[in-house]
Formats: sequence, C-alpha cells, structure tokens
Amino acid sequence: MISIIVPIYNAEQFLRECIDSILSQNYSNIEIILVNDGSRDGSLNICQSYDDSRIVLIDKENAGVSSARNAGLKVAKGEYIAFIDADDT
Repeated sequence: MISIIVPIYNAEQFLRECIDSILSQNYSNIEIILVNDGSRDGSLNICQSYDDSRIVLIDKENAGVSSARNAGLKVAKGEYIAFIDADDT
C-alpha cells in the first residue's frame, strides 16, 4: 500500500482537482491522508464531501506544512509514503 499525504492550508481553489486526480489513478492500493492544517476557507468542507474508504481526514490547528506532514506520517499505514501538495494534480 502507498500512503499519500496531502497537507492542506487554504487550498479550496485547487483541492478538489488534486483529490480527484489522486482518486482517478489506475493503482488503487492507496490511502489518501488529507491533513487540514487550520484552513480558514472551504478546504475542510471539500475534504468532508468525499465518501471514499481510502481517504483519512485529519483536521488540526495551523502549525505549518512540516507539522501537517508529520501528522500524516503518524497515521500512515502504507509501506511507501508519497507527499503531494494540495495544488498539485
């Protein structure tokens, strides 16, 4: 399994495209760890709108991208880890 960690901070403009891009990959043995790092826009609502068993959502206070990545690492179950920024597709 591959754990894909996505740190999120005020990324509502790009976030849905990012998540959809990950979900549409041919390789399906993944977990997607969305780490909302205290966003003040609609990012958390976008994350909550997905109903997919591969998605894990962490909602935490803002502490920066490194803190968000580390929060994702703590819950990751994959043998391999990948990091994708919320504005990547």
